[in-house]
Amino acid sequence: MGILSTYRLRLARKRWRFRAFRKRRELKPVVSRVADIRKHDLLLFCTLRNERTRLPYFLRYYRDLGINHFFFVDNGSDDGSREYLAQQGDVSLWITNASYKRSRFGIDWINWLLMRYGHGHWTMVVDADEFFVFPFCDTRPLRALTDWLEASSIRSFSAMLLDMYPKGPIYQTPYREGQDPFEIASWFDSGNYTMAKNKLYGNLWIQGGPRARMFFGTNPERAPALNKVPLVRWHRDYAYVSSTHMLLPRGLNLVYDEWGGEKASGVLLHAKFLDTLTQKAEEEMARNQHYANSHEYRAYREGLADSPDMWCKWSEKYINWRQLEILGLMSKGNWA
Repeated sequence: MGILSTYRLRLARKRWRFRAFRKRRELKPVVSRVADIRKHDLLLFCTLRNERTRLPYFLRYYRDLGINHFFFVDNGSDDGSREYLAQQGDVSLWITNASYKRSRFGIDWINWLLMRYGHGHWTMVVDADEFFVFPFCDTRPLRALTDWLEASSIRSFSAMLLDMYPKGPIYQTPYREGQDPFEIASWFDSGNYTMAKNKLYGNLWIQGGPRARMFFGTNPERAPALNKVPLVRWHRDYAYVSSTHMLLPRGLNLVYDEWGGEKASGVLLHAKFLDTLTQKAEEEMARNQHYANSHEYRAYREGLADSPDMWCKWSEKYINWRQLEILGLMSKGNWA
């Protein structure tokens, strides 16, 4: 990195932090339990809209993983999400009816809450349909991972977004509230991924999987990015730049390679492809609040019109994290 590029990135980070500071005015607190947070608690931050059906399992999953406190921004839900979250004893909740698009798809709001409450904590930033899997997660809590990262002077941890889907049309098996979504969406693509390095920010840009082959086959370069850095030992000077795909300072994005081998990494199991997606796609198309005039949800609506089966002969059924490591989708690195 040259001096000029370093200076520009420093200015960009200040700009994103200042923008988040201004956007705080759009957030209205509903319930704040931040006084209950202890020094070493693990915190999770999430922006959502109309995810009531998913919330019971989402909260149970991350509580079992070791999250101590949840921060939610509810962007105009009308399905009971707000009321449900307000009743949870480990949740602090803010609401807003402001534009999701003009908040840079919610990341301005999350950056503000991270600045205000995340400093000094290990923080997880995920969507309501993303479920974190890390090496040894079947035998070790999330605290074991963060303790090892801290002892190794590692400040951030990457996780590739892995799209999960059912065998057969997604409408075939309705999702029930509180159900493990991977009882239905238990399949994934083990290959067909592409990677490119972002020279400015230093992160890997990963695309591919079932969304690329099913919905963006003619324009694979427009397929959603799958690279994420959801787990960070947060400092108030940090800022997410584009969702959780990349951060500033730039060094937080250098999460893949190290001298002598690859760094430890995880996976975010993505439970988007349930029967609820059709209604979600129609809603988001009407709102037009997503990236590039909601082109992703437009692709879903068009691609799902004929009830296609996302499963193919190369699909793999999910077993556990060790399977994902064998397939090269995650790594335990030098964490033994």
